[in-house]
Amino acid sequence: MNLTKITQTKASEITALFELEEQGEALLTEEISPANFMQALLEEEDYLDLVSFLAYALPKREATWWACLAARNHLNEQSSDDEQKAVELAEAWVYDPTPENCQATSAAAEAAGLETAVGWAAMSAFWSGDNISPIEDNVVKPADDLYAKAVVGAVMLACVLGEAEKIQEKYQLLTQQGINIASGGNGKIDSD
Repeated sequence: MNLTKITQTKASEITALFELEEQGEALLTEEISPANFMQALLEEEDYLDLVSFLAYALPKREATWWACLAARNHLNEQSSDDEQKAVELAEAWVYDPTPENCQATSAAAEAAGLETAVGWAAMSAFWSGDNISPIEDNVVKPADDLYAKAVVGAVMLACVLGEAEKIQEKYQLLTQQGINIASGGNGKIDSD
């Protein structure tokens, strides 16, 4: 793996930002590189830790783009207009990360609901900005890791909601998309 978007040289620099599951903890050594750690997680099919690792390792725009891909993967003909709008606004922020595009994602996330992957994708865009205050003249900076928590929510929900027999397949696709993004790609990998 050539992880051009991940700047840390040790996996432990990233895993210090979140809590690993027991399986991931057993694979972590002080000196293991992000690529080798991700490979070990893949070999063990430890998708829970891999999703978290990627969400915290990727820069905000790339991580949010991954959340958008996960959300798009989860949309279907029963998806509401609010869900469609939420993912479109999150994507708009990825393409053009202006404060205006960022602010628009907050209401969209609320309208789509945080029980949906698209709601969390929109929240990831909102939490990637510089101000989460609803009051225009009051600046409240989001915690540095909020966007990553939202990305984890989007990807996990996209994997586990729907057909139970396809969960493993969804994890495989979405983690490959995340790895592709971490390697400088656009994450658009066919599900076939």
